[in-house]
Amino acid sequence: LGLEEQSSWAPPNSFSPASQEDQPIYMAVKGVVFDVTSGKEFYGRGAPYNALTGKDSTRGVAKMSLDPADLTHDTTGLTAEELKSLDDVFNKVYKAKYPIVGYTARRILNEDGSPNLDFQPEDQPHFDTKDEF
Repeated sequence: LGLEEQSSWAPPNSFSPASQEDQPIYMAVKGVVFDVTSGKEFYGRGAPYNALTGKDSTRGVAKMSLDPADLTHDTTGLTAEELKSLDDVFNKVYKAKYPIVGYTARRILNEDGSPNLDFQPEDQPHFDTKDEF
């Protein structure tokens, strides 16, 4: 591209509002990525819990908070009650209702980027396990 062409070039945007509606909706809790598309009325665009999607929102789930500062994986400083709530919601809502589609790097890798040899996938017998797990 010439200099003039470079200044007017923009990356293609393949998403239109209609095509975004057809995309799966993912969110992570405790490093486990769930497909929450079947709960679109809760997690879709404009829905009450949409802020939790597209990231590991462990702290927000534990605190029952949609505050942007809480939409993180970090559990530092959570109370025993919040940690119990997190485990209850993780097991009784997310693992019970939504299929696991993957894991965050923080869950499967050590801090230095090496594989976490102690990693074990979550058990979810009521969903079909995919071959790649």
